[in-house]
Amino acid sequence: MPQPYEPVAPNGGTDQYRCFLVDPHLTTGAYLTGSQFFPQNTSIVHHAIFFRVDPSQADKARAVDAADPGEGWTCFGDAGIGGDAGWVAHWAPGANETLLSPGVGYPMPPGSLLVMQVHYNLLASGGKPAGTDQSSIRLRLTDGSRKLTALDTMELPAPVELPCAAGESGSLCDRKAAIADVTHRFGEDVGTTEDGLVQMCDNGTPTPGTTQHCDRPIRQQGTIYAVAGHMHLLGRSIRIELNPGTADARTLLDIPVYNFDDQAIHPLPTPLAVKPGDTLRVTCTHDAGLRKLLPALRKLPPRYVVWGDGTSDEMCLGLVIWSPQT
Repeated sequence: MPQPYEPVAPNGGTDQYRCFLVDPHLTTGAYLTGSQFFPQNTSIVHHAIFFRVDPSQADKARAVDAADPGEGWTCFGDAGIGGDAGWVAHWAPGANETLLSPGVGYPMPPGSLLVMQVHYNLLASGGKPAGTDQSSIRLRLTDGSRKLTALDTMELPAPVELPCAAGESGSLCDRKAAIADVTHRFGEDVGTTEDGLVQMCDNGTPTPGTTQHCDRPIRQQGTIYAVAGHMHLLGRSIRIELNPGTADARTLLDIPVYNFDDQAIHPLPTPLAVKPGDTLRVTCTHDAGLRKLLPALRKLPPRYVVWGDGTSDEMCLGLVIWSPQT
């Protein structure tokens, strides 16, 4: 970041997602083959995602940046610039330098920009300012003279339908009230995410419970190189499978005891070919009982937990780094 930034959580919440424009000053084609994020203030940096902005969208991204006072712009949900912005790197606690497999990389045409989205967690301060942050990233770039296999990041989200624990009660234990609260804190785009996931994964009918999953069909040939999983503080376990329940079933990621502070990317021992007709499944288990055990959450009112951008909300997100054949 060009200067320190002091996050402030909007709408009475305890989280801010702020995006910052990064210009790698590319005058020739390149591939992004690795990255290392340096969170300067680890007490408030929850995670960071980097999105590639194609040269055709660069002016639009600069206009969004200029329109928001101060450094960067608010960007709950995604990069906040509209249109396509491809996920090319991320950091979460436990991750160090990410080095991709030899011969592969994310294409970076001349004039490409990056959007650095940082999730600031202000739970400890009740949403009030808690110091500044000046995080940074180091990029590994080829010069583009040798053609590499182009990578893409596939997101595998699943619903979160976690009721209040036994003995808990309160207005936010009602699902509709909980979704309305998420919408108030993060806006309509995030507020409608859970219902969209239920529609996509569960035929529109939410099924309250600790474990949820979602299947995604593969529509083109490709090769998977690495996987990762992301949940928040109530996460117990996460798993990514290929063709579950069949003779060809493969487990690509299995974290039976989820640790929020250990969210590194997991390269596959051998790159795995996939084809149309294959299915990827992400499965997550959450535990509302953890709310009473965690200092960051125990003072918050009980709630029916759905997908939300806040640290006190939850996610079930599988990440698959692969090279689709176009």
